[in-house]
Amino acid sequence: MSSNRSKGSGPRKGGAKRNENNRIYANPLPLLLEDSSSSRVRSVLGLVGLSLTRVSTPHCEGYFDPHTRSVWICERNDSMLLWRRGFFGKGDLSRSEPSWLARKLNDRKARQGKYLTSEEIREKRRADRRQFKLDRAAAIAAVAAEAEEIFEKEGRVIVPALSGPEIPSGATWRPATPLPETEAARNDSEEKRENEEETLEDVEHLQLTLFEAFFLSWTLDCLDILHPETDEPMTLRETWMAFQHAHLAPPIPDLPTPELQLDNPFLVHYVAYHHYRSLGWVVKGGIKFCVDYLLYKKGPVFTHAEFAIVVCPVYEDPADQEISTTNLQNASPFGWHWLSTINRVNSQVMKTLILTYVTIPARSRLSTTVLSSPACLGEYSVREVIVRRFIPARMRD
Repeated sequence: MSSNRSKGSGPRKGGAKRNENNRIYANPLPLLLEDSSSSRVRSVLGLVGLSLTRVSTPHCEGYFDPHTRSVWICERNDSMLLWRRGFFGKGDLSRSEPSWLARKLNDRKARQGKYLTSEEIREKRRADRRQFKLDRAAAIAAVAAEAEEIFEKEGRVIVPALSGPEIPSGATWRPATPLPETEAARNDSEEKRENEEETLEDVEHLQLTLFEAFFLSWTLDCLDILHPETDEPMTLRETWMAFQHAHLAPPIPDLPTPELQLDNPFLVHYVAYHHYRSLGWVVKGGIKFCVDYLLYKKGPVFTHAEFAIVVCPVYEDPADQEISTTNLQNASPFGWHWLSTINRVNSQVMKTLILTYVTIPARSRLSTTVLSSPACLGEYSVREVIVRRFIPARMRD
């Protein structure tokens, strides 16, 4: 019986994990579209351009921290919701996903003898490798000492063997069996384990950048930002002004608040963040690859980032840059050496470099009074330039 399935159409490796990720991270944004009507009703309403779909908006809470220029999400349910629906934020005790509690629970199970964590497996392998080298060196030294003793007693010259039944090899060597745990030690470990179970609590929080927090609060209306001192929800205008001031100068008591500027770093970088988020990309920080942002098609758990973004501010009026006090990064022309370095770093990790030019409106055309409202973002524009590294050996065709 012949099969119609092609040779390469079998089940792909990691299919179960991929399906689980598709289920967990099915929603690209915290908002959910709910439609309880039947298919017949939907088809009738679709003919006249109507729909009964309802947008369900969750409401999360976070604390604004001006010192770290971030918003902290302390409730675990809110943290997991924002991470699993759009990959917003980062766990302060994790590399990305807030998984500190899960790792601690795994460590506890490992100490109970159920399994070893990946870190413990790595350390055990390193310890076994060190012990193998010591045992092999001791066996070779013993054979050499025996040959030396035979030469002294009998005068026969024997070349010490570096292999054989007495010399352990990687295929024959086995680590020594650990001694059985005593009853007292077992009781102490069980008591310690019970104490850990009673005191273990989740101390990790999700840390949002100000760009992510404002996008969630203003664009999606699913985040309430609390004042760090009063614990009261901040209005949209208070949030907008606080985020701008946080990027102008560190909060120092008894010093006058700096004036808002059109070239505020928060405005420039938020324009780029909002631009790519509105196009459906998952935007994450790119400091690891010397860039401002990384763009993911679906999220970090699915694939690597495809594009690396460098935000390049451009003044509509060059005279504004001469009198500016913000000292924006990449606002001045950069050299080819810098550009080649950044491009090579990202080319080696299969990322396309994009220079995102954000145009800052001129002071002569726009007054700084418009900065009191997010409506001023409409005065900024975005242009993109893709930089590709030319490799003669690969691009001859």
